[in-house]
Amino acid sequence: MPRANRVTPFGNIEASPARGSLMGNRGDLHDRQGRIVRPWRSKAWISCTLEPRSPGYRVIFDQRGHYTPLFFLDEAVALSAGHRPCALCRRPAYKAFRTALAEGLGEAEQTLSAARMDQILHQARHWRSAGPHVETLGDLPDGGFVLHDQAPHLLWYGNLHPWSHAGYGAPTVFDPATRVDVLTPPPILAALKAGYRPLVQIGG
Repeated sequence: MPRANRVTPFGNIEASPARGSLMGNRGDLHDRQGRIVRPWRSKAWISCTLEPRSPGYRVIFDQRGHYTPLFFLDEAVALSAGHRPCALCRRPAYKAFRTALAEGLGEAEQTLSAARMDQILHQARHWRSAGPHVETLGDLPDGGFVLHDQAPHLLWYGNLHPWSHAGYGAPTVFDPATRVDVLTPPPILAALKAGYRPLVQIGG
């Protein structure tokens, strides 16, 4: 039976046999049996490569004190869930994201340390509890996730792509005037609008 370690665009953690293209973490979330018992422990929610940090390195899922490895279909899902690029294993993406986030928020880039970004994103991840965030589809950037037909869809190259852990379904053209609930947190939307381009598992 697969472990509950796959992340949805809502930020929830589920079990799925499908393989992700990125790994990430939110700190130590599991107990000694490998069961996830908390949704997060660290404010630093990151997305990482699948490559090990060093030869012989591995994550120990059934011991406390080790971070819980989480997996995403792609970076668009990680961003929707509220994870930023890792500053170590994804340094170019981290720097590009920081530049775009600074531009999108109207802040000086030198003020956006990793800790500062984590605080901004930590606050933004709780915005869903305040109610739906509604925007017009035509005003949203590629790479953002929205709720369409009661399911998460990725906006990419002028189409909406229905998401699942296994991949994206057939795209549909949308009416730009349609109002939708947005899943991607506002600061990350701002970075996407400022030009950050996430890795996605579809063509285009």
